Amino acid sequence: MKKLFKLILNTIPRPILIRLSIVIRPILAFLLKGSRFTDPIDGKSFRMFLPYGYGTQRNNVLSPSTLSLERHRLLWLYLKNETDFFTAPKKVLHFAPEQEFYKRFKKQSNLDYTTTDLFSPLADVKADICNLPFEDNSYDIILCNHVLEHIPDDTKAMQELYRVLKPGGMGIFQIPQDLSRATTFTDDSITDPKERAKIFGQYDHVRVYGRDYFDKLRSIGFKVEEVDYTRTIAPELVEKYCLAKGEIIPVCYK
Repeated sequence: MKKLFKLILNTIPRPILIRLSIVIRPILAFLLKGSRFTDPIDGKSFRMFLPYGYGTQRNNVLSPSTLSLERHRLLWLYLKNETDFFTAPKKVLHFAPEQEFYKRFKKQSNLDYTTTDLFSPLADVKADICNLPFEDNSYDIILCNHVLEHIPDDTKAMQELYRVLKPGGMGIFQIPQDLSRATTFTDDSITDPKERAKIFGQYDHVRVYGRDYFDKLRSIGFKVEEVDYTRTIAPELVEKYCLAKGEIIPVCYK
């Protein structure tokens, strides 16, 4: 199964994968039903989660029911338990909307919810993150998760995120991050997809963010809280929800 998932991830374009997953998801959820792991997004439990990864695959990380990964489940728990995202009126901009969130957020009567991306079939507005068609100070909340590592000019993208966020608004900008690195690594000379997957973690990533990521956001103007949310969750639940212990949520304010 691990080899099959790796082959699928590396050969089928992501927009097609999104459409295929709608059909495959209920079948996987039925076949893997059990009690060892639980997806907190929908509350369903399974005997195992699926492997995932473009380079080195991680075991027990992809939920069979929502197709959420560690970062999605962590973000869900944070939004649910630590914010008023699900209760207060909010104007929300969501970049590259994740399938596990899209329908759920769309149904929230308290949210004025807009999705955007250049390629995603789930995007309401097709837009370049470096040149957004939105007015200044437009959104209460911006979700932009695992996007910036794909963007060559991430400085311009961050400036656009800051521009369209309302004063007092909150942005969550998760990225794949190597906390053992002090500084972010990039090398444009690496063009082979296999080599990029090996070095950057995915064939279409352009950098590996280090601990300086938070200071770069601060240099744009954001006030940044580095939230290690798994520290507040009981260890047995970290394991049951298949979270990545020590993953930092960058919570940014304007």
